[in-house]
Amino acid sequence: MTKPRPTMTQRGYDKLKETLDHLKTTRREQISEYMGQAIADGDLRESAAYDEARMQQSENEARIAEIEYQLEHAQIIAEDAGGGAGLGARIRVKDDKGKEHQFELVGTYEVDILKGKISDASPIGKALAGKHAGESVSVQLPKGTSRFEILAVEYD
Repeated sequence: MTKPRPTMTQRGYDKLKETLDHLKTTRREQISEYMGQAIADGDLRESAAYDEARMQQSENEARIAEIEYQLEHAQIIAEDAGGGAGLGARIRVKDDKGKEHQFELVGTYEVDILKGKISDASPIGKALAGKHAGESVSVQLPKGTSRFEILAVEYD
């Protein structure tokens, strides 16, 4: 089974390149130092520190391979300031209860829920796509239907 081609904004692509650089340089060096300390401490057969360092090394290399794949196969989607909410848009909305939220529509490989970055393929992302300030949308979520009034759509 082939992996789907990752879609992302140029900003997301650049951030992923920075992450890759960090993992290949700084993080590899940190793990190497940690591993060297564990080796210097003696018997590796019973060294939890050495086992931990090897596990971190394995996870780091797997993440590097994943990011390299994403960058190699990335489809850069242009941010569209003219057609309403699209990739790269910051969208401020008000929910049914009057609470304001801000989302940024991003490609699937850029999602960071804690920072309000939602996928354009998510239920909320799909509902907001192409919409403008002043419009309202209804979104079917796991806890039921939510309604959002779009207050602003902005691009950098």
